Amino acid sequence: QVQLVESGGGLVQAGESLTLSCAVFGDTATYNGFAWYVQLPGTEREIERELVAAISSEGATKYADFVKDRFTISRDDAKNTVTLLMDNLKPEDTAIYYCSTGHYYAGHYSPAAGYWGQGTQVTVSS
Repeated sequence: QVQLVESGGGLVQAGESLTLSCAVFGDTATYNGFAWYVQLPGTEREIERELVAAISSEGATKYADFVKDRFTISRDDAKNTVTLLMDNLKPEDTAIYYCSTGHYYAGHYSPAAGYWGQGTQVTVSS
């Protein structure tokens, strides 16, 4: 079993920064990647979540076009944490952010079914 616990969300103004953290508990040996997803306002289903950033065990990363050059994903396997540094936040970044574990190969990330944290709310005011 894997448990993911997100933290770090909050209310900020446009242009400010936030750092989200994901604490990872349990055996993730089956999976080589981690990612952050967003649940946009007005959506509820897991299938509607959008990939923000992903990172492989080798450090390869991918980002959604709408966060490129603003967000940075990293992982610390010794501390079992995954971090999302969010710079220059915009009102349209307002969403619930979820941590995920899964498979990352050849530039493609697939989340493991059922392994999601509780999410952390990010609200950006204009």
